Amino acid sequence: MPVVEELIRAEADGSISFGNYKLEAKAKKDNFEHEGDLYKVKTFYEITKLERNGLFVYESVPGTSVEHFTVSDSKVEFLVEGSQDAQITLQLEEDCEYEVFVDDAAVGSMKTNMSGKLMAGVELNEGMAVKVKVIRK
Repeated sequence: MPVVEELIRAEADGSISFGNYKLEAKAKKDNFEHEGDLYKVKTFYEITKLERNGLFVYESVPGTSVEHFTVSDSKVEFLVEGSQDAQITLQLEEDCEYEVFVDDAAVGSMKTNMSGKLMAGVELNEGMAVKVKVIRK
């Protein structure tokens, strides 16, 4: 899976792809319009962060590249790649329980906190994308 050279892009399937963990210096793209929403991405080797309409959506430490990121009322799904294991934080519905899958294997049930954030560690190897799916129970 290649990095997203343009920092953020719309995909033919309606999803978005974003992030470039190979950048040495911080880069950002603001006011990217997709399906009526405005996105902002900040990315480099230390962190990748995505906001939609000024609100937090995704963050990884260290930085990652994300492809085919989709969000619905009941699930978030995407492919992620990085140079090393990453801690991923997603903004979801507050005080709800979710099942997390990595490469279609269930890794456990997690509950969001009062602010709706869910954190998951993902083992990554450069050049290999990992599928992440988070489904509300």
